[in-house]
Parts: sequence; C-alpha cells; structure tokens
Amino acid sequence: MMKPKKAMTWGMVLSTVLLITACGSNNANTTTASVKPAESVNPVESAKPADSAKPVGTKLAGDFEIQYFVGGYGDAWWKQAIADFQKQNPDLKIKESAGAKINDQMKPRWLQGNPPDFVYIDGAGSNTRQMVTDDQLMDITDWLKDAKNVDGKKILDLLIAQPEEYKPGKAFAVPLVFGSWGTFYDKALFKSKGWQAPADFESFMALGEKIKADGQMSDYIHTGVYPYYINGGLLDPTIIAMNNYDTSIFKKINGLEKGVWKSEPVMKSLAKIVEMRDKGLIDKGSPALNHTDSQSQWLQHKAAFIPTGIWVESEMAKDIPAGFEFGFLPSIGQDKGGKFVANPYTSTVAIAKKAKNPDAAKAFMQFIFTEKQSKAWAELSKAPSNIKADLEGTNAPALTKEAAKFYNSPNTVVAPEIVIPEELVTARNNATIALTKGEITPQQWADRMEEATDKIRSKEKK
Repeated sequence: MMKPKKAMTWGMVLSTVLLITACGSNNANTTTASVKPAESVNPVESAKPADSAKPVGTKLAGDFEIQYFVGGYGDAWWKQAIADFQKQNPDLKIKESAGAKINDQMKPRWLQGNPPDFVYIDGAGSNTRQMVTDDQLMDITDWLKDAKNVDGKKILDLLIAQPEEYKPGKAFAVPLVFGSWGTFYDKALFKSKGWQAPADFESFMALGEKIKADGQMSDYIHTGVYPYYINGGLLDPTIIAMNNYDTSIFKKINGLEKGVWKSEPVMKSLAKIVEMRDKGLIDKGSPALNHTDSQSQWLQHKAAFIPTGIWVESEMAKDIPAGFEFGFLPSIGQDKGGKFVANPYTSTVAIAKKAKNPDAAKAFMQFIFTEKQSKAWAELSKAPSNIKADLEGTNAPALTKEAAKFYNSPNTVVAPEIVIPEELVTARNNATIALTKGEITPQQWADRMEEATDKIRSKEKK
C-alpha cells in the first residue's frame, strides 16, 4: 500500500501521494449520501456522551457534512462511527462525502469557500500543511487545550502523536491514524535459526554477521526505487536516537534551518548506514527494487530484515507464506541500552475554517477520540489509531497489536513528523540511494542536502 496516506511526510512528503491510489484506494466507490442509523456496520454499543461532548449551551442540530477519503483503511469504521454519532444526535442531518476520489471531487468546493464541516485528510490530493497554508482549516488551539472526549478524558492526553504545529504554537488538525515505519522480520524464521531480534545497532550488526555467515539470505533489503522507505525506517529514527532522543531536531529540519543536515546527529546516522553498506549487510540488489518486489523477496526469506510500514501485512496478504509471523522493531539505529524510536506517519482530521456547523464538528471530534473508537478502528481498519489503547482482547491483527505495545511503552520515543517541500524530498531520496550504493560519502550527502535547502529558502524569500 506504500503508506496509506495523504501527501506523506517523514522525508517523503508529496512523493508518496502518487502511490496512494495504486496501493489501496481502489476498494471503494465514491459516495455522497446521508447516513441512516440502520446503515451502521456491525454497530457497537456507544458510551453515553459526557457533558463535554457538546459545546456549552449548544444543541446539535441542522446540517453536518463529513468528508473522508476511502483507501487502504476502507470505510467500515467511518460508517459505524458516524451512524453511532447520528443515533446520539438525532436532530443532526449528517451527510457523508466519501470515496477514493473524494479529495479531487471536493477541491472546487474548498476553493470556492463552501467546504464540508469536518474533514479527514488522507489520500492523494490532500495535504494538511497545504490546507493550513491556504487558510482552509480552523484554528482549534484554544479549544483543543482543554477539550475532553465523550468519556470525560482530555483528548491531548490520549494521543500517541501530538498535533503538528504547522504554525508556531497553533493547532489546526489532530492526528487520527497512527502508524510507523520500522524494521520487520519473520519471528518464525528467527525461532528456527535461534536468532534473537536486535534491540540496538550493536546487536543488529552482530546478528547481521551471523546471517551473512549462514549464507542463506542477505541481511537487509530495501526499496531503492522508493528511497523514503530506508529514510523512514532507518535513517530518521536513528537521527533522533543520535540526538539523545531530543525530537526538536525534526522541527529544525521542517523549518529548513541552515546547517541541520551537517549536524552531528545526522552525520552519525549516515555513518551507520555506511557501516552496514561496507560490511555487506545491505542487499546489493536493493537500489533496483520497488516496494512490492523487495517485500516479496523478504517474505521468501531472501533477506532477514526490511524497512517498511505496518501496512505491509495487509498489503502483502496474498503473498504471505504459511507459517510466516510478522515481527516489528520501531528502530535499529539506537546505541546499546538506548530506547526505540517510533517514526510515525499520521492522517489527520480537522474542522473547516468556513464550517457551517462547527459545533457539530467539535462534538464529532470529541466522539471519535476515545479508547473505544481506537479499538474499533484497529479492528475495522486493520491499523492502529493515534489514541492510546490496549488492543489485547480485540480482533486487531497481531502486527497491529505488537506495534501498539511499542507505541505505548515508556521505552519508546515517539518522534514528530518531518514535513519538507517536495523538491527536498527528491533531493534526499536521490542522496540516500547514492550513499547506499557507495557513490557518495556522508559529507557529500550532507552537502547535497544543504545546497537543496538553500535553494528552497531563497525561493521562499522572493
């Protein structure tokens, strides 16, 4: 599915948009219809809304329109959540504007100043940062500070990843979906070989030497055609670890700060990739492979590890060999004794600045950001939400449950997202591939990035 999201971040931002529709967006037809309670997909009993569910003195009534993209996550959760919300607010006339092409179809209305009230920002043709830049989303900073969900719990306290500040100190969107890049392996294979999953870079390299000596497979395969896989799964979390787990370095990257690409944490992280390369632990065929080819080879045990995202299980469902057991590591670049780093991708929800029913939009946000809805999302969408919840006892996929344990662990640092301009994404992708192939040094990688960033800063000043 190649990252089921809007205009990706984490060093691949807009380049991933081109991949969305081809990797999971074709499972739904565009629909625009009013929701009836009876249409709920296996509805579950809803908790009674607390007093905080409705803005004080406000009765939820009138028209309320929700726009959501239907892609790899499907629409079962949306149908259920909206139907349950409708039951609790019978005076609302809820309209769904949804489908695989909904972003393009709704774009004229956004440009004309006639948007829906509530929007789920995901899939090709959507970009939270751009919508903030275009002044299309409501500033919810003050409201969100103390907003509680229908269970009376503060929404911000329940989030795994906090809202991205597209403007300093301002909140315009809240991450609803949380997933992360990482390094994946086959637990069953490791058990049969007597291999222990690495907890840090030292143990990863030691195991890599064993795998190399075994001679049956390569150690680490990646998607050279789409370099943001190795950026997101290996480089970015290592940068946080090398910065002593201070995530502010990503804000410097997002802010196009001069010199950040040559900073010590970045150079140390690049050095680790070079060490892997020079010791022959990176599959030499990787630069020529796309995501599904590399994932297929990994599933066939032609490589022990691969950097990708937690959607891999559903994306490769038809090709998974019998007995294969997905294992997940948020990061492998941390030093011995260090914490894991979860490098996320998120999909956000927001309220239109020109919403006609902002009270209903706020109430809906309070309704969906609950532990109960987190579990429902995991079961119906087969992926984690951004709401902290114990998924044990649910029907969520095993990989989703395992990933959720890492996200909720005090031994895991959750990084913010990198959101950089498209031309900088391209420059970084090209530089990383050249580095893994041995064509350039880490210093030359950094020189390329600083030069590309300088050009972007110059354009923005004009």
